[in-house]
Amino acid sequence: MISDQTLADIREFVRTRVAALEPEMLQGPDLDSFEPVQALRREVKSRGWWAPNLGHELGGMGLTLQEFAPVSEAMGWSPLGHYVFGAQAPDAGNAEVLHEFGSDEQKERWLMPVARGDARSCFGMTEPENAGSNPKTLSSTARIDDGEWVINAHKWFTTGADGAAFCVVMVVTDPDSSSPYGKASMILVPTDAPGYEIVRNISVMGEPGCGWASHSEVKLTDVRVPEANLLGGRGMGFLIAQQRLGPGRIHHCMRWLGLAERAFFLMCERAATRDIGGGKMLGSRQVIQTWIAESRTEIDAARLLTLDAARQIDELGTHGARNAISAIKFFVAGILQKVVDRSIQVHGALGMTDDTILAWIFRHERAARIYDGPDEVHKMVVARRILREHGM
Repeated sequence: MISDQTLADIREFVRTRVAALEPEMLQGPDLDSFEPVQALRREVKSRGWWAPNLGHELGGMGLTLQEFAPVSEAMGWSPLGHYVFGAQAPDAGNAEVLHEFGSDEQKERWLMPVARGDARSCFGMTEPENAGSNPKTLSSTARIDDGEWVINAHKWFTTGADGAAFCVVMVVTDPDSSSPYGKASMILVPTDAPGYEIVRNISVMGEPGCGWASHSEVKLTDVRVPEANLLGGRGMGFLIAQQRLGPGRIHHCMRWLGLAERAFFLMCERAATRDIGGGKMLGSRQVIQTWIAESRTEIDAARLLTLDAARQIDELGTHGARNAISAIKFFVAGILQKVVDRSIQVHGALGMTDDTILAWIFRHERAARIYDGPDEVHKMVVARRILREHGM
């Protein structure tokens, strides 16, 4: 259990110490070697705040999803927050599935360095040739040859691949499986394996990023790894992905709420202090007041939905909470975009610049409505389940 005081201390630490490093962050340094950020990570560890999503046995705070949710929102105030606390994607999700599905040898070699923050990992699933929202169409393959997996794959938007020590790669290992959900497996691939290549860091709205804050195109050409690098069992790729994505969406949504609160705060500050002539402030205009009122209620509603989804996962598991997980994914992503867009509008020309954090949030988080399943897919599956209850 996390105390109110600890949560307040984390919130203050992020809003002052972590946010103070954002101007340098916007210049694109590699955070793995950026000493001011690394110093904050060491301080977080010394305060006992490291890896709040991981168990005590992994050096984390051991929080349940319901307990982690407000911490994740507090960290989400700054784009640097989750990295500083050792809870950044995709490492958080990779650590959780390695803990649940990894062998003892895999945990020692791959999990523990990530849990300690000594190494980073990446996750390779999405392919440029196929719809990312339907992983049943994967083209990437792996076959056994003389006790080794031989992998051929083309991935992109492999977050954090730049500088990662290994990649969790989702590939088709059983193309003739009777179930479309039994064809794929996940395999651990060291990034220094011959045939593993980072083609490029993909430019996202003009920013290629580097290190942890990058999205790479990756090719694996006849990459060979030991058969023991299979994560979980053969054909378990979809099961592991669902176990990973459920809690991961809670992480995303609470982080988005932190960013939405940041954008809301900046919007209110601007509205209350921007003189539009004659001593009148911008916030005196009814349309601005409407945006502020709507944003406040929408953020609060999104938070309650997310906390309830976290409760359902804790109590019912990922499968039992699947409707709630899909609902928060599209709802919270939409609220974030609305609030950030309103805040940019209130700031006028200033909002388009990097003099505030708003433009960074907009260009990096517009993808919130696409990755981990686009809005349209999540709405479709929620509606189908509801209609099934009505006999359709």
